[in-house]
Amino acid sequence: MNSAMAFDLDSDQPITVSADSARLDDGKGIATYTGAVELTQGKTRLSAERVVLYRSAEGLNRIEASGSPARYQQPVTSGDGKTDAQAKNITWSATDKQLTFEREAVIEQNGNVFRGDIIHYDTEQRVVTAEGGEDTGAGPGRVEMVIQPRGNSTDSTQ
Repeated sequence: MNSAMAFDLDSDQPITVSADSARLDDGKGIATYTGAVELTQGKTRLSAERVVLYRSAEGLNRIEASGSPARYQQPVTSGDGKTDAQAKNITWSATDKQLTFEREAVIEQNGNVFRGDIIHYDTEQRVVTAEGGEDTGAGPGRVEMVIQPRGNSTDSTQ
């Protein structure tokens, strides 16, 4: 269902941004927002300390957000629940329809949890790919995933 996709540029819903301050460089097609930035389109929401929007002749093509952490929320395509993600840096690219979460990245969706140094989220196919970070001496930076069982304990088939 297209209406639940991340920042769907084909949607009739506008993208709204509010922040403490904004700077628009119309010649370069770059808008920079700082201070408690809230970016929304329908029920999709991005909050961060700093957000940079990049526009080309075709329209908005890239969003870069940073914070401690930056946070992204989006309703799931069917049923109740939402995708709730956070990272120090979040980037959305229109060309590959992908969200990238970098540095202390965590994505939670319907009880499933994905943690890693870098997490790529294909917003069209809804596929998550996670990468661990470097070994910092405190142990290797591994990927962690917690996957909930399908159904509940009363539905178990043996």
